[in-house]
Amino acid sequence: MSGFTTLPDLALRTLGGAVVAASDESFAEKESLIRPGRPDFQPGTFGSKGQVYDGWETRRRRAPGHDWALVRLGMPGVIRGVVIDTAWFRGNHPTHASVEAAYVPGHPAPEEVLAARWTPIVPLSELKGDTEHHFPVAGEAVHTHVRLRIHPDGGVARLRVHGEVRADLSLYDGLGLDLAALANGGLVTACSDDFYSAPGNVIAPGLARHQAEGWETARRRGEGNDWLVIRLAGRGVIRLAEIDTTNLLYNAPAEVSLTGLDGPREVPLLPRTPLRPDTPHRFRLGPAEPVTHVRVDIYPDGGLARVRLHGHLA
Repeated sequence: MSGFTTLPDLALRTLGGAVVAASDESFAEKESLIRPGRPDFQPGTFGSKGQVYDGWETRRRRAPGHDWALVRLGMPGVIRGVVIDTAWFRGNHPTHASVEAAYVPGHPAPEEVLAARWTPIVPLSELKGDTEHHFPVAGEAVHTHVRLRIHPDGGVARLRVHGEVRADLSLYDGLGLDLAALANGGLVTACSDDFYSAPGNVIAPGLARHQAEGWETARRRGEGNDWLVIRLAGRGVIRLAEIDTTNLLYNAPAEVSLTGLDGPREVPLLPRTPLRPDTPHRFRLGPAEPVTHVRVDIYPDGGLARVRLHGHLA
């Protein structure tokens, strides 16, 4: 696995991504490219267009050129790596692919995005069938859209665009915001354990539909406790904390505490406080100093569905 795959998938449908246009989707729909989870496949399942694939597949090209798909990222950000997955496409995958990125703010139509200035982020590269291809991306530019070009045609199961969110926080001038939210630029930078599910889930948009969409640790058999660290969207003052144990019926932590971090300085935010299973908790915090990170300690182990840290940018 590539290191960049630990970062959020900025294109993921559940994070707001969308495939807004494609040159062709005769055999399998373009929207499949950014679905969550591994691609599925059942041999011998034929529809009116042929074998059913959990991916995007174009017709056989009989004229010069190539096919492409245009993806709006769910969250604008700096792209650190791209995964092009041809899972289950064996005799019908593209021979090569490339990826470009663009920054088009606001709510542009596909035609406006296609006319934008594009930057190559993955050069024309050879693809194999039924394979995950990992491509690191360099640079610090912020992008809102990517375009996958496949040469000349064929099928791609998934496109993953991993990176760091760079939201326009000027929208919140004079207003409060969730400083921990992934959509605002928050990021889980460290955790003690991610045995059952990824800690980054706790700052994802929306509510967790089941416990796998939160963070859950293994059962702790020794001393100590589990924890995670959230880098805030910006240095700020936290006024309200939401600690949600929804869906965690028998594996919620007994207690939680919050500590702000600002360089070497630690700022107590919430002392050890009891938690209930399957419950959204809201804690009003007292006056505190600005911090850049927050450490969430759970005692002794267990899981959290969501963590929201509402406040103001310093």
